[in-house]
Amino acid sequence: MAKKIAKKKAAKKTTKAAKKTTKTVKKAVKKVAKKKAAKKVAKKAAKKRATRKKVVKYVRLKAYWGVFNSGLKRLAVFEYADKRAAEKKAKELSSGSKGNHFIQLVKEPITEA
Repeated sequence: MAKKIAKKKAAKKTTKAAKKTTKTVKKAVKKVAKKKAAKKVAKKAAKKRATRKKVVKYVRLKAYWGVFNSGLKRLAVFEYADKRAAEKKAKELSSGSKGNHFIQLVKEPITEA
C-alpha cells in the first residue's frame, strides 16, 4: 500500500511540474506572439504613405503709407515714396476738432490682372 501512495504522490508531482512547464511555455508563446504583432504594427506604421507637402504660394506685397484716425480707420493711402504728403495730410486732419491722426506703413498684395 505504501508503494501505491508513493506512486500517487510521484504522479501528482510530475503533473504539477508538467502544468508549470506548460504554463511557462504558454507565457513564452504569448510573449513571442506579442512581439510579432508589435513588429507588424511597426511595419504598418513605417509603410504609412507620406503626406504631400503644401506648395507655399509667395504673395508679392506693395508698401503704402496709410493715414489713420484714432479708431484705426484708414482715411487715405499714399505711395511709399510720398511719405511727406501722407504726413501733411495727417497734420491737416489732426488740426481739426476730429482728434489725432497718424500715418502707418500698409502692405497690400499686388493683384495681377
